[in-house]
Amino acid sequence: MKLKITVAALALAAAPAFAQDAPKTDIVPTGDAAAGEAAFRQCATCHVVVNPAGETLAGRAAKTGPNLYGVVGRVSGRVPDFRYSEALTAAGEKGKVYDEETFVAYVQDPTAFLRAYLEDDSARGNMTFKVRKEEDAVNLFAYLHSLSNGEIWPAEAAPAATN
Repeated sequence: MKLKITVAALALAAAPAFAQDAPKTDIVPTGDAAAGEAAFRQCATCHVVVNPAGETLAGRAAKTGPNLYGVVGRVSGRVPDFRYSEALTAAGEKGKVYDEETFVAYVQDPTAFLRAYLEDDSARGNMTFKVRKEEDAVNLFAYLHSLSNGEIWPAEAAPAATN
């Protein structure tokens, strides 16, 4: 029991350090985060939102898809130890960043988005689910942004600074 309390205390103490070093995005979502929370139920089958301190903010123990904490502003294909499709990894190498426009287009039809983005008719992503309504996709983006307060995580997954 003491070990659990100690680990929890250390995680809480470390949380501010994560927040200080994590890059923030200046993206301002246009959707309704509360409506996005309701729409996230369809995502929770595959995805979870866990902050750097290890606290689950949304979803369950789903591991089919990557952790979506800090996805807003992140380059695609960058969550450590997650196995992405070749196409999604290539999109990240090409510079695909999850802003509202690309996120909405991607979640509505991942394969079509990757084919267009990579200009490769054979590109395929691993995500087979499609968000049917654009409004739901916009609201999901706002909800995910609200969970991380604009923090991009992991920090290594942030776009390189340009001068």
